[in-house]
Amino acid sequence: MKSLRTKRDEQQWMLDLALNMRGRVQNFERDDWETPKRAHNYRMLPKMWRQKAEHDEALAKQAEKQGFVMTALEHYEHAVESYRMAQHPIYFDDNPVKIYLTQKLAEMVDRRSAISPYPIERVEVPFDDGKTISCLLHLLPDRRKAPCVIYVPGMDQTKEYFPKVMNNLGINRGMHVISMDGPGQGNSNMQKIRAVGDNYERAGAAVISYLQTREEIDSDRIGIYGVSMGSYWSLRLASYDHRAAAIASGVACFNPNNTIFSVSSPRFKQMFMYMAGLDDEDEFDKMSSEMTVKGYSEKISCPTLLATGEFDPLCPLEDAVEVFEDLKCSKEMWVIEDQFHPLWGIPNLGKLDCHHYIMDWLQRVLFSENPADGVADGRIAYVANGGDGPFGDCEWEPPIGADDAYF
Repeated sequence: MKSLRTKRDEQQWMLDLALNMRGRVQNFERDDWETPKRAHNYRMLPKMWRQKAEHDEALAKQAEKQGFVMTALEHYEHAVESYRMAQHPIYFDDNPVKIYLTQKLAEMVDRRSAISPYPIERVEVPFDDGKTISCLLHLLPDRRKAPCVIYVPGMDQTKEYFPKVMNNLGINRGMHVISMDGPGQGNSNMQKIRAVGDNYERAGAAVISYLQTREEIDSDRIGIYGVSMGSYWSLRLASYDHRAAAIASGVACFNPNNTIFSVSSPRFKQMFMYMAGLDDEDEFDKMSSEMTVKGYSEKISCPTLLATGEFDPLCPLEDAVEVFEDLKCSKEMWVIEDQFHPLWGIPNLGKLDCHHYIMDWLQRVLFSENPADGVADGRIAYVANGGDGPFGDCEWEPPIGADDAYF
């Protein structure tokens, strides 16, 4: 009998039951299904997503053949997301199905880029031992010199997740965007670039260095936007490399050593062990115990925004308060009432994603003559269900401190 890799693998039956009944393998607080068709267990996920991807691809190609470019672009967007989701649940090196699905993802990206209304470039930033950090660089149509936002994806994302071409939240705000497959993500997994130690910080620094060579990029106005596990990586990056002009860290998982690998869905640990290239659970536990921004956040020097759900299980509010208190730079924090993880399509923002508002914040800061002038320094906003958003009159004093439990 094949031995289990982690103690949490003994809970696989519970994970399969949750998927069968709720259509989700994580973030169980949300009511929407994350699967295109009903999957009865985790092993069915790649097939369900692949079937949707193949349908999206067929629709896109037919629309393009008929000359309906905008419809084709919409379908390619869906195909990109579906192939991305199809490859992701396979967490084994050199798996032929994962390799095939990753190749199909790349094909859909290139087909989308070919008919995009603005330039999209594949960028390979040199990294360790002849490997590269794979990125997608979304440029303003006129390629003018402008600020650029580095998107740091979460552990269940890749560079293809954000931004969307049909409504590029950076391009629409006059900013270039580059999304990266950092260590443990996307094409880095294909190259076995592992999410361990300071690899992500060094990879992000390499991307910043690359951007400073591009004439389209205003080198003094590079922002960082990290989501979920990327909220952790982005804070660590900003503490390691001080060339960024602003950082927004949202959908909080500021300290992964707290809850994500121990009390949340077991698939988080299963997935991240693959991303880290580790098979020994004790070795992984030792590594993950050091995944914290404690002792790092106070080194961040640029204006910083933290955004978190009030009841995010991957970042208890007291953790977010502690990180906010540790920051010594110009800073803001948004606490989204009654929300969890992630912050997509939420009533507090009129069913918009947090991306819209966080990109607004980055736009304000990066286009300010002095970036710090774009920050309401020290302000904590409580973004109510029926309010007017994080920029309204919603200042809040959390009822707890870093050492207290919030409910």
